[in-house]
Amino acid sequence: MSARVTSAAQAAARDAAAIAGGTASFDLMRAAGEATAEVILARIPAVRAHGVHVIAGGGNNGGDAWVVAGALARAGCAVRVEAIGEARSADAQRAKAEAEAALAAAAGPPDVAAWRPAVVVDGLLGTGTQGEARGEAAQVIARINEMGAAGATVVAVDVPSGLDATTGGGGAVVRAAITCTYGTVKRGLLLRRDEAGAIVTLDIGLGAHEALPDGAPQLVDADWVRRAIPPIPADAHKGVRRRLAIVGGGDGMAGAPMLAARGAMRSGIGMVQLLVNPANVPVVQAALPETMAARWPVTAEDQDRVLHWAHVLLLGPGLGRTAMTRALVERLLVAWRGPVLLDADALNVFEGEPRTLGSLLGARPAIVTPHPVEAGRLMRLSVAQVLERRFEVGAELARTLGATVLLKGPPTIISAPDGRVAVSASGAPTLGTAGSGDVLAGIAATLLGQTADAFGAATSAAWIHGRAGERAAQLGSVRGSALTDVIAALRDVWALDDPAPAAPILAELAALGGQR
Repeated sequence: MSARVTSAAQAAARDAAAIAGGTASFDLMRAAGEATAEVILARIPAVRAHGVHVIAGGGNNGGDAWVVAGALARAGCAVRVEAIGEARSADAQRAKAEAEAALAAAAGPPDVAAWRPAVVVDGLLGTGTQGEARGEAAQVIARINEMGAAGATVVAVDVPSGLDATTGGGGAVVRAAITCTYGTVKRGLLLRRDEAGAIVTLDIGLGAHEALPDGAPQLVDADWVRRAIPPIPADAHKGVRRRLAIVGGGDGMAGAPMLAARGAMRSGIGMVQLLVNPANVPVVQAALPETMAARWPVTAEDQDRVLHWAHVLLLGPGLGRTAMTRALVERLLVAWRGPVLLDADALNVFEGEPRTLGSLLGARPAIVTPHPVEAGRLMRLSVAQVLERRFEVGAELARTLGATVLLKGPPTIISAPDGRVAVSASGAPTLGTAGSGDVLAGIAATLLGQTADAFGAATSAAWIHGRAGERAAQLGSVRGSALTDVIAALRDVWALDDPAPAAPILAELAALGGQR
């Protein structure tokens, strides 16, 4: 089962449900702190030689930090704990007492004035914090960041201090290299990847309570894709792998449908036909000899030929925001009742008319792939409103359209009309370039045609596309990468050879901040 993505309130509800079900609250705290200590020992071996500076606030987040301190002391690390305020809860007081016993029995840190610890543990503020950190808290956050800038590895407990676990808001925020978060992935971490660093979600014993029926989305991972997308059979031919028709490529925009075609061909499609502005037909044929090209289906004969040939339609890449586009999209959606994906201008021409578009889509397997600007146009919302409510907006649009909505991120939120929601947090800044969405549309249309499962296709495409962006970044620099590198990386990403996380890790996301 994939990890859940939760607000602060949803995360607290899971803790409360586990406690009501018989799990002692201190057991959750102990599991969190000890698992965090395991991560530190495994990933930062210098902590054994150079020690750790633990900052513990007065709340339960500070209690988690005291458990980390005790576990590291018992492992033989030099540990210094800086308490910011007195431990307030009974659990935090118990964690402090047990840690102090371990610290008293262990070798203490060297002279503090000359000490340069390998690790700083941020246990100042937790998921219940709202509003900007001020006063002493802001000063401590600044000091933590100074230690990080000087070379210490900053490990945040549950969330970086100062960061709102639900909205990602905050003024002064700790910039962590690793965030060990507990039971679920907090929304705010996905919205502030620069500050969160690598996100390691740890099992603390919530059990079945991780999946409370409160609509918290699941996090898409490699295993999700393996389950959603069947392997290509040994006797597959181009018909089995399905035929995709891409309608796009208006004047000066021949590249958009070609990028979609490349994404499709790198994702297992059998045949691709590009239907473009007549002037672009020779361009497409010369650039992509493995595809077919024809003019837009403007006559009934053209239309019938395409619709009898295709298994799935992709409408919109580079099509142009014109009256002709609106008429063409409407005509094709009326005549064709099979699987369809709408992207870019095929959505833009329905600005403020989501119900009209929904009536045209009908009860078919359908995906729409707006970015926040396009979603705002459809729903007559500002971009700020879409971003502020990105976890809810997609679900509302999906219900209106009767289609799966892939609201591009980061993170990407995928919503089905039946209420299912998933989050894909794979990706890298390599994807922040023109044409990236076209590649994603080609991947998603391929999977839609092969499975007829809009939600499975959209979630899997989002994760694969993001993972290819990550792989391209790993091979060099973000600045030096081009979209062709992302497309090339699809070949390796589709091997789906990412190992399953080892217990107690539920999910892990690589650090993205600071890439050049």
